Amino acid sequence: MPLATTRELIDAAYAAGTGVAAFNAVTLEQAEAIVDGASAARSAAIVQISQNAVKFRRGALRPLTAAVAALADAADVPIALHLDHVEDPELLHNAAAWGVTGVMFDASDLEFDDNIAATREAREIAHAQGLWFEAELGAVGGKDGDHTIGAATDPEQARAYVAATGCDGLAVAVGTSHAMVERTAALDLTRIAELRASAGAPLVLHGSSGVPDAVIRRAVEAGITKVNVGTRLNVAQTAAVRAALAGNPTLVDARKYLGPGRSAMTHVVSETLAAVSPS
Repeated sequence: MPLATTRELIDAAYAAGTGVAAFNAVTLEQAEAIVDGASAARSAAIVQISQNAVKFRRGALRPLTAAVAALADAADVPIALHLDHVEDPELLHNAAAWGVTGVMFDASDLEFDDNIAATREAREIAHAQGLWFEAELGAVGGKDGDHTIGAATDPEQARAYVAATGCDGLAVAVGTSHAMVERTAALDLTRIAELRASAGAPLVLHGSSGVPDAVIRRAVEAGITKVNVGTRLNVAQTAAVRAALAGNPTLVDARKYLGPGRSAMTHVVSETLAAVSPS
């Protein structure tokens, strides 16, 4: 089916009190694994491309977004396309032309008032293109390699922030860190429930690779709507590629190691979706 929109998937999950998972992709094989895993789980999913992934692709984002659109068109479950952790407002101006239907703008390193000002400006750019717009309040660590858990998002600040910025979704700090390779994060489920009641917008959990499936399920029950997963796919892919190469030191056919890597990621996607939106 044609690409779904981020808004369609988030609004449906938010209204139902369930969740939708968003997975980061840098390569075609990762995008294929996300769509294959979603199809196997009979569940909608969001493919995310971060600003850092755009840099890796030498600024030429269109080939990957076009590939995701083609994969979505052949899929029998809804797939949306989302830009993640955008800090450069210039990226926002071209988002809709690339086929993206939602964006996450990250000004969380700024002081509260500066974050609001930068985010409001970015939201205006995004909404002018009809894009669902996500922002971040709080300190979700790990983006610079430091996995120290930062300050949690304050529920009253969240209410004021959403009202002031007009964001459609709010990424919150409740105990996770980006780029965790072990699933040991401890979430503040009580705070999630408080934020759900106060924010007035769907909540987004970044750094979900570090959260066990059972805890992800409880986080969704407490009030998380969008669950972001990236590093867990990388861990699975890398382990499978290493095993294939170690098992055959003369191997040079990329299909023989990229294939197992893709299969390993597909399994992770299906597992995650079962936790986020169990049937």
